Amino acid sequence: MEIEKERWQLDRHENDTRDPGVLRVIPLGGLGEIGKNMTMFEYETETTLDSLIVDTGIMFPENDMLGIDYIIPDFDYIMDRLDTIRGVVITHGHEDHTGAISHVMEHVSAPVYATPLTRGLLEVKLRGAGLQNRTTLITVQAGDTMRIGPFLVEFFHVCHSIPDAVGLGITTPVGLIVHTGDYKFDHTPVDEWPPDFAKLAEFSGRGVLALLADSTNADVPGWTKSEALIEPAFDRVFQEAKGRIIVATFASLISRVQQVVNVASRHGRKIAFAGYSMVENVKMATKLGYLEVPEEMIVDLGNIASVPPEKLVIMGTGAQGEPGAVLGRLAAGRHRQIDLMEGDTIVMSSHPIPGNEEMVHRTINKLIQGGAEVLYDPIVPVHVSGHASQEEMKLMLNLVRPHFFVPVHGELRHLHLHARMAEAQGIPAENIAVVENGTILTFTPDSMTIGERIPGGYVYVDGSGVGDIGPAVMRDREILGRDGFVIVNMIVDSKSHELVSDPEFISRGFVYLKEAGDLLAGAQQTIENLMSKNGTSSTSKMQESIEKSLERYFYNETKRRPMIFTMINQG
Repeated sequence: MEIEKERWQLDRHENDTRDPGVLRVIPLGGLGEIGKNMTMFEYETETTLDSLIVDTGIMFPENDMLGIDYIIPDFDYIMDRLDTIRGVVITHGHEDHTGAISHVMEHVSAPVYATPLTRGLLEVKLRGAGLQNRTTLITVQAGDTMRIGPFLVEFFHVCHSIPDAVGLGITTPVGLIVHTGDYKFDHTPVDEWPPDFAKLAEFSGRGVLALLADSTNADVPGWTKSEALIEPAFDRVFQEAKGRIIVATFASLISRVQQVVNVASRHGRKIAFAGYSMVENVKMATKLGYLEVPEEMIVDLGNIASVPPEKLVIMGTGAQGEPGAVLGRLAAGRHRQIDLMEGDTIVMSSHPIPGNEEMVHRTINKLIQGGAEVLYDPIVPVHVSGHASQEEMKLMLNLVRPHFFVPVHGELRHLHLHARMAEAQGIPAENIAVVENGTILTFTPDSMTIGERIPGGYVYVDGSGVGDIGPAVMRDREILGRDGFVIVNMIVDSKSHELVSDPEFISRGFVYLKEAGDLLAGAQQTIENLMSKNGTSSTSKMQESIEKSLERYFYNETKRRPMIFTMINQG
């Protein structure tokens, strides 16, 4: 493969006199937000168009996104270009990079490239969607080089909070693009596999056209702490806990699962796994050799009552406060197999994703109300970030020395801070592009142009529905959740257009009808006054008039705006 790479670069050098075409980089997710990372690379000449997709992630819903399970990128852009896609590359196994894989591969027929653990996590998702036999998965290792259409992709090892994470060196006829993926420079990683500094330096020696680099912790000074600090912190928790220990983290955080297993073994505790995704991922990681759990340690969740509390650890999902995950159901008293017990110690081994803080804090408060002791960082250092902080970002910039720089993976504030760092490291401001999802960046061997913006918003997944919930529905849900609704049921004489009987009011989430007699009497008077003035109006116009009048009346009386529905029947 190295010989092939050198020959390919030599061919490119010999053909430099020809128009090399243009490279377009289109972020479909992950820019201007935390999550749903997805980027498309397109190389176009006068006669050909080839594309490559990097990552297919999801985003957790924010507090006001009522009823939404998760959010995927708006990838309509690729739907007219499906025959141009030569491959899908996944950098690592976290949900914000893999969660939308089944939605994308439902349409894309190109192969998916992933390292062994990432591939295993993808298989779980594809099997759940019934796509396992329709998707070609190709296993790669850090250090491999793969030709994917006109793109020569080099996979290099990075440290992150999950094993088998890689960054990408993507050599195109236009130039070399380095995509860091999620990374940090951890000198003492738990898997004893440090980052590939040599490859980054080699890229710099070749000349890097553009660097796309993780910006998640651009507002965090210094260096990110090593994963090696976590296990001693768990040791202290296990020494002091008198009852059950319940650890919540991401289902894909296999290295954290291994750390908890190691500590549980030293303290003579058995372990039970809770939550479908956690159980499936543990099975897969154990099968692949990324997780070692002695069989005698494992206890089925249905049999935990047979284990003394001081000898039990339960590991599950829900550290982001998700209501449907293990910890959320436990806090609400809705878990079928686990009840909160006085003396439980609950460890939340993750940081809240931006936007999730309120849900996480609400879950913590409910657990404390239930009698548990809840531990989380910074109370106890049971989690460290998997992302580079400011000094590591500066080191990345100085190692790679790109001609152009595009900060990725972060909210706008993170992208702007990262851009300032790059400028301070000597990259001219005109060579830095701070853009949001959907903005098309066009590269030639010596230029970068910020182009038009295609749709790059949210696609909501609600149950089995994908994309059928839009802003209008979300606004309706917000109104219903905030102010409730009122239904007015009326019978009107078909000839005289007069009320046959008093209107019937049905309300939920607005007022308690049995204690709102005066309010409803006023609403009835409003309807009667309107009917006396406009009794001959058509049914549709009468409905509209009543709803507008009641909206004004209820707001004047309560300062709330419930949704109002009027049903007029002819009597």
